[in-house]
Amino acid sequence: MKRPDLLIVIGIWEFLSALGSLIGVVAILIFAFPGISPYAGPPDPGTIFGLGIAILFLLGGAGIAVAGGIGLILGQEWGRILTMVHSVLSLFAIPCGTVIGILVLIYLMKPETREYFERSRE
Repeated sequence: MKRPDLLIVIGIWEFLSALGSLIGVVAILIFAFPGISPYAGPPDPGTIFGLGIAILFLLGGAGIAVAGGIGLILGQEWGRILTMVHSVLSLFAIPCGTVIGILVLIYLMKPETREYFERSRE
C-alpha cells in the first residue's frame, strides 16, 4: 500500500514543532540565566526551579515530536501513536495547536490511515 501523502506533511509538522520547542529552550537559557545573558539579573531558586521544569517539558515534547515524525515517515505504528500523543499535548497550545492537533488526531484515526500502518507492520 502506498504511503498517504498527508503523513509526510504531518511528519514535517512534527519536526517543525520540535524545532520550536528547542528554540524555546534556547530562549529560556539566553534570557533567564546570568552569565549567559547580560539582561538577566540573579534568579531566585523558585525561578530556577520553574524554568527548569519548563525546559524539561519542552525537551520532552521535542523528543516525542521527533520520534513520532521519524516513526510516521518510516510507517511504524509506534510513530502513529507518538504523533497522537503529541497531538493531544498540542491541544493546549490555543488556538493554532488546538486546531492542528484535532485535525491530526482525526486523520490518524481514519480507517484508511490505520490500515496503512497495519499493512506496513506485516
